[in-house]
Amino acid sequence: MRYEIKHRPSFSLVEVELERGEAVQAEAGAMVFMSPSIKMETKAKGGIFGALKRSLLAGESFFINIFKAERDRGKVGFAPPYPGDIEAFEIDGTLYAQSGAFLASSADIKIDTKWGGAKTFFAREGLFLLKMTGSGVVFLSSYGAIQKVELNNERFIIDTGHLVAFSEGLDFRVKRVGGLKSTFLSGEGLVAEFYGTGTLYIQTRSLDSFLSWIIPHLPTKD
Repeated sequence: MRYEIKHRPSFSLVEVELERGEAVQAEAGAMVFMSPSIKMETKAKGGIFGALKRSLLAGESFFINIFKAERDRGKVGFAPPYPGDIEAFEIDGTLYAQSGAFLASSADIKIDTKWGGAKTFFAREGLFLLKMTGSGVVFLSSYGAIQKVELNNERFIIDTGHLVAFSEGLDFRVKRVGGLKSTFLSGEGLVAEFYGTGTLYIQTRSLDSFLSWIIPHLPTKD
């Protein structure tokens, strides 16, 4: 499987080229185009229970679409519903991502949910993370560009709305950015403090912040 990410970082699209017999799985609604040689099949991957977990707990779609080049090679393009970047992760193990970040992956990648623990209770992004396990390529999307941060037994603090993904070896806790006054009046609210050794991926824009900015400007009924 070959791929190319185009039009980044603002309006990214990933174009995947499949050889005969190869397949890729994608979030429902992510397909932009595909060759006539590609066959699409819709599944509740992981069974009904697994699909319900992803849908209800992690904010992903109930169904996963499988795109397979059956008779001949072909191409399929994927893009997220919002402007931003796409990052390709070559994994052989486990990658954790914020709910809503999954776009597509190799067909053999297992997508599950992980309980983030009580420490995430007040985080805006929710209680559950996506857990992607296996060997292959995972495509994640972001709102804005993606910045990579390498940690070597270090600590790093980010706003919870800017998290995209992190590798094994990292853990985190959610805390206030300052005292109560700073938490409620600074506009920063809660942050995630990561620690350990691994790679952290953050997005340069926050969808929550954008909505907070645009909603007051929307017309209202008289």
